[in-house]
Amino acid sequence: MKKIPAALALTATFCLGFAFKSYSTKRDNTMKKVIGIGGIFFKSKDPKAATEWYHKHLGLKTNPYGATFEWFESPDSNAIAETQWTPFSADSKYFDKEFMINYRVEKLDELVDELQKEGVTIVDEIEVTEYGKFVHILDGDGNKVQLWEPTE
Repeated sequence: MKKIPAALALTATFCLGFAFKSYSTKRDNTMKKVIGIGGIFFKSKDPKAATEWYHKHLGLKTNPYGATFEWFESPDSNAIAETQWTPFSADSKYFDKEFMINYRVEKLDELVDELQKEGVTIVDEIEVTEYGKFVHILDGDGNKVQLWEPTE
């Protein structure tokens, strides 16, 4: 008698697991939007001095663009990703506020199309560089945000 309830429980568990896997797999196929922070950019009266200060006092491994932090795409991955830290000149027109955040995204072209349909302000055209694709948008508060799809 105990074999029938155990068999039913096992079958029900299998079916629920299969149903959950099917549901979660379908949900995972939606377009990813932001997948990480690509960079932190801020204004400085003297970007070179700021870079040197962070190198000297906080040990940042600096380069001509600021500093690059490397990390792994996922815990079981060998793919290295980067987050850029860069001081800009205080009078830079690249962004209006004291800082700008760069978000890593996937499928930038498709994402821009989707954002346009949602009424999001796209500031400029997608720029393709050796580092990947970039575009600027305005968030709900009018802050300039940079979206970046890294080069593989």
